[in-house]
Amino acid sequence: MDHDPLPGDHPETGHVSTGALPPDTDVQALVSAGYERYRHLGEGAVAGYIPALAAASPSAFGVCVAGVGGRLFSAGDADQEFAIESISKLFVFALVCHALGHDQARRKLGVNSTGLPFNSVMAIELNADRTMNPLVNAGAIATTSLVPGTTAEEKFESIVAAMSRFAGRRLVMDGGVYESEAATNDRNRGIAHLLDGYGRMYCDPDLATDVYTRQCSVRVSARDLAVMGATLANGGVNPVTGEQAIETSYCKRVLAVLATAGLYEQSGEWLYDVGLPGKSGVAGGIVTVSPGKGGLGTFSPPLDAAGNSVRGQHITRYLSEALGLNLFASAPFA
Repeated sequence: MDHDPLPGDHPETGHVSTGALPPDTDVQALVSAGYERYRHLGEGAVAGYIPALAAASPSAFGVCVAGVGGRLFSAGDADQEFAIESISKLFVFALVCHALGHDQARRKLGVNSTGLPFNSVMAIELNADRTMNPLVNAGAIATTSLVPGTTAEEKFESIVAAMSRFAGRRLVMDGGVYESEAATNDRNRGIAHLLDGYGRMYCDPDLATDVYTRQCSVRVSARDLAVMGATLANGGVNPVTGEQAIETSYCKRVLAVLATAGLYEQSGEWLYDVGLPGKSGVAGGIVTVSPGKGGLGTFSPPLDAAGNSVRGQHITRYLSEALGLNLFASAPFA
């Protein structure tokens, strides 16, 4: 189906949703209360299938809220670094939208949810578009293949530079995590070659898989994730540095895909409970975005059966309600 815009589809000016976080003292009090409420929760298990992640402390727990005005509110291990993992997919998709335009990105990658696990091969075979969306592994590796650059080093530098603009500081790769994942990513290499056979890879499949593995190994903290989320909530402008990380017009496209596919087959339940676009990573991070208000970053390694941080989900639900972030919430007109 052709998705070229119709005349008048993109007016130069228009109204946008508005809103604000509660007063600063209330935000910090609620962040601290949520942290205390869930810090001793013992559910879930640390990811064991990637050796470098299996050593993570199950007691680690941090949370940070970043407002679009640049204010940060945190509790616990908000500055502890960990591998960004699948959360990187979101920001690499933003980079590709910026490089190609959102319509071209949709044509090459798709924007529909698969309803199947993140590493599903069946999803590739069952769907004519093959990649389906940029937040499952197939679509994410294809997205990485579209990143500017001809060599692995050039592509990876483009990714690190882009994610660093979102975070407001220079991010670096964790070499130990990269080596551990590179030794265990046979499935991703197979997915890349399968996509290549269908004409849905846009560079050498092994090169794309290697760069994808590197991008998942970049180190961030819950504080970084909060700022990165707040950048998307703030029309693409980093609220701490003031730097434009992505054109404003692309933010709503990125967040639309995030809302429908950010938590894979649990995305519908997440949206039903939390009411916000969010993305999880197997190292225990979750980033959540409230457009016009701010971003929320959490870190806690124990995961549920679907690979999502247990404490991270609980505190995000709590703060979405407590801070009035849910996109679908409204009050009767008085």
